[in-house]
Amino acid sequence: MNGPVAVLGPGAVGGALAVRLCLAGRHTVCVGPPETIGMIALAGITVESREGLLTARPEVRERLETPVSLLLVTVKAPSLDEALEHVDPEVVSGGVALPLLNGLEHMERIHEVFDGRAAAGSVSHYQAYRPGRVQIVESSPAPLVTIASDTLTASEVERVADVLRSARIEVRVGTSEKRVLWHKAARIAPLAAATASTGKTVGVLRKDPEWRDRLQRAIREACAVAEADGVGLNFASQWTIVEHMADETTTSAARDVASGRISELDALLGAVLRAGERLDVSTPTLRELATSAGLP
Repeated sequence: MNGPVAVLGPGAVGGALAVRLCLAGRHTVCVGPPETIGMIALAGITVESREGLLTARPEVRERLETPVSLLLVTVKAPSLDEALEHVDPEVVSGGVALPLLNGLEHMERIHEVFDGRAAAGSVSHYQAYRPGRVQIVESSPAPLVTIASDTLTASEVERVADVLRSARIEVRVGTSEKRVLWHKAARIAPLAAATASTGKTVGVLRKDPEWRDRLQRAIREACAVAEADGVGLNFASQWTIVEHMADETTTSAARDVASGRISELDALLGAVLRAGERLDVSTPTLRELATSAGLP
């Protein structure tokens, strides 16, 4: 994969990945709305990381119409359809689209648009936010990306992984798209609702006996839905990940809710609940969290 890499939606995650790819010598193109693209064109993107200050000036476009070897889709689920209007689907006819969205339901749309030239991806163990249009602050180490595809060959998936690894990003290759998505959704859906509804960090919620019990029950329920959907998840492993999160960890959904922006709660918790209904799995604690977070 020696062609250009495009990043659709250069926010905190997408922008940080774009900078790392640029610094690794990859021809990187950021695609987004005029205001964001204009600011990047003027000032580039700066990432305050544990590695130091990382700065790059990727190419920018409002619409992607030339072929790329890899398209990273890094918008949030509520913005997906609008963002896809900025991309000619033919640009990945010889490449791969890799969405790094939270949730369970977006892959059907991605495969539809890009005619199966896609892999599912998730970003874990990563916290980043944007204090400005072209400034990104990472409060954790570089991201861990997990990918898998039900339509591409194993060698094609490995080539995608190698592109990201060349930018010093840790990549794991999973066994199926559904497993990649469920492995994160089972814990992040309850955490997103809890942090969004309370405004409290993961550390505070963990130390509160009532919230600790509620989160454990909710994650068990999410694992049960995943099991019914054909993905076996170990609750203890999921909870261990939660236990090792930094006390100050929150979720992007909580930050969006606090800022009055549209959140991805429906794409996360809503999707788990819809799967539970479809698979006839009881999810009383998850429904309680949905109510407290304002989901219908």
